[in-house]
Amino acid sequence: MGLLCSKNRHYAEADIEENAQAAEIERRIEQETKAEKHIQKLLLLGAGESGKSTIFKQIKLLFQTGFDEAELKSYVSVIDANIYQTIKILYDGSKEFAHNDVNSSKYVLSSENKVIGEKLSEIGSRLDYPRLNRELAEEIGELWKDSAIQETYARGIELQVPDCTHYFMENLQRLSDANYVPTKEDVLYARVRTTGVVEIQFSPVGENKKSGEVYRLFDVGGQRNERRKWIHLFEGVTAVIFCAAINEYDQTLFEDEQKNRMMETKELFDWVLKQPCFEKTSFMLFLNKFDIFEKKVLKVPLNVCEWFKDYQPVSAGKQEIEHAFEFIKKKFEELYFQSTAPDRVDRVFKVYRTTALDQKVVKKTFKLVDETLRRRNLLEAGLL
Repeated sequence: MGLLCSKNRHYAEADIEENAQAAEIERRIEQETKAEKHIQKLLLLGAGESGKSTIFKQIKLLFQTGFDEAELKSYVSVIDANIYQTIKILYDGSKEFAHNDVNSSKYVLSSENKVIGEKLSEIGSRLDYPRLNRELAEEIGELWKDSAIQETYARGIELQVPDCTHYFMENLQRLSDANYVPTKEDVLYARVRTTGVVEIQFSPVGENKKSGEVYRLFDVGGQRNERRKWIHLFEGVTAVIFCAAINEYDQTLFEDEQKNRMMETKELFDWVLKQPCFEKTSFMLFLNKFDIFEKKVLKVPLNVCEWFKDYQPVSAGKQEIEHAFEFIKKKFEELYFQSTAPDRVDRVFKVYRTTALDQKVVKKTFKLVDETLRRRNLLEAGLL
């Protein structure tokens, strides 16, 4: 009998322990579920080269701990690759123009720089690049200063020369130092094509301690072959941040030189807007790369792009820049409302002028985005 009581007591204690564990698991699940409700899922979309990955890096710098030394050092090889690939594009481009252009003499390099160019073009063709050193940096610098390369650079749009070119070419000496560690600015300029999906979770607590909002931001590759990876991210999205590079109205795609980049952006934005899972999703449109746009639009008319063929310039200088920007903004707004079904018109749509490389602009823009999304949440909860 005593043995039976002992066994019953043992089973009872085991049940109590098991129930306690189950209760603890339930409590944790409930806590995690509550926590998840506070997480706002943001999806960063846009075509390749739209600047969305730079926005992603800015958010990491602004609202997370930024980049530690190991992460900064990991960008050394990326920056070296950017430099070698760019100088190869420029050298090869100058040879092409010297051979085919009517003003071919403008693109003919000095005999010394032809030798340097061949060497650097060969390096730029490799899968692995040597660490940039002072000797290589001096050779790249000499080639960069050659008038034929500068004439080629002026036609960089035709060659898909990256936006970071001038910045890195002007900093070659610093970048080639044996003890070089990239700065935050270097990292922002570094071009590395996003493949797959990357995410960060953050809260802008420094700006807004009362809101308690937590954001999970997803960045995905923008090139056409990466877009099939987007679909599984579309569910449960609070807001889509769509980046459109407004300076690209006269450029073609990296992966399809017959396709205008702005037309590709238009079609992509239209496609995203029509996705059924976004019927209640807020849209934040970042008209990005304004810093490049304001210099270009005074030289290259907007109406070279098919979408903007009805554009009429009104003046010059700053007034013309503003007029051109407002025209593009209106085009995107019209597209939004044309592509939005009548039962979806209550979803939030905001347009922002951005320069992804400008931390102050990104910080101010995201503060506005944060305020918009919090207001939306309060309205849905019936608190406004």
